[in-house]
Amino acid sequence: MIFNFNAAEVFDIAINIEENGKQFYDRSREIIKDPEVIKLFEELAREEIKHKEKFQALKSQLPASAESGAVFDPNHELDLYIKMMADQHVFISSESLEAQLGGIKDARDALKLAVEFEKDSVIFFLSMQDATEGAKGKDFIGSLVKEEQEHLRRLSLELKKIGRK
Repeated sequence: MIFNFNAAEVFDIAINIEENGKQFYDRSREIIKDPEVIKLFEELAREEIKHKEKFQALKSQLPASAESGAVFDPNHELDLYIKMMADQHVFISSESLEAQLGGIKDARDALKLAVEFEKDSVIFFLSMQDATEGAKGKDFIGSLVKEEQEHLRRLSLELKKIGRK
């Protein structure tokens, strides 16, 4: 069965992903020692808050039609499905986040995991953009993708820099 999500649902998932991204960056800083990576993760944690706020604001600007269900859902199971989709993200759930954090030994490990997280975010949002109806919803989701791509770029540069040390 193919689901066509509306833009409001995608923003709910995005908000959840940003909350967990902030938690990851905050918790990783407690583990790693590299001051440059700690500084980058502090910046990214702050940006995750800003992204969450931006996504909430964008969601509030959506027309009422963007919040209507694109699928017949008489049992209100769509929220559960969307949550399950988000849970497939690299560490969207707290259990998965804890397991991933347990594997971090140094800044390189943290950066690699952060790159994976941001890549998953980009892929997830692109997939959701394809599944979303309406040009305005697709445009809004495109803005999510750009935000995550910028995180990915910054993390990749830092990982390369550490590789040269």
